[in-house]
Amino acid sequence: MVAGGFLLVLLTEATVFIIDRRWSLAASAAAVVVFAMVLRDSFVGAGSRHAGEPATDDALESLQRWRSKTEATIRWADSSRASWDRYLRPRLAREFIQATRITDPAALAATGAMVFGEELWPWVDPQQTSWAGREQPGPGRDALEEILWRLEQL
Repeated sequence: MVAGGFLLVLLTEATVFIIDRRWSLAASAAAVVVFAMVLRDSFVGAGSRHAGEPATDDALESLQRWRSKTEATIRWADSSRASWDRYLRPRLAREFIQATRITDPAALAATGAMVFGEELWPWVDPQQTSWAGREQPGPGRDALEEILWRLEQL
């Protein structure tokens, strides 16, 4: 499209030059100058001006998603055991298994009891999911914070 416009202006210049109308030559020269300025602005100015915006928007969007996920995680920790078992336990157990690289359930239970202690391990243990007590309250934000701190220490 840009090349087509440029060729059109050049063809008009050549035609005016051949016909020998001096006033038309000045008008088409002005058109070439305006066209060149528009091209320069579209390639140089807009490119540098808009290049940073998507990265800023992406970073802001990523930060908002992270904040939203974190708020949801805290709400799950403070809600019922059913929410804990459905949303948090699988994530915590997966992180623990990946950090320790243990696949044997007995070894995993022994290591989990050593790392988290007898009080916190039942909230991370993937085998402790229970439908019976799903309406009971979850362990809360403090327990989640302690579990995450211990996972970071691995």
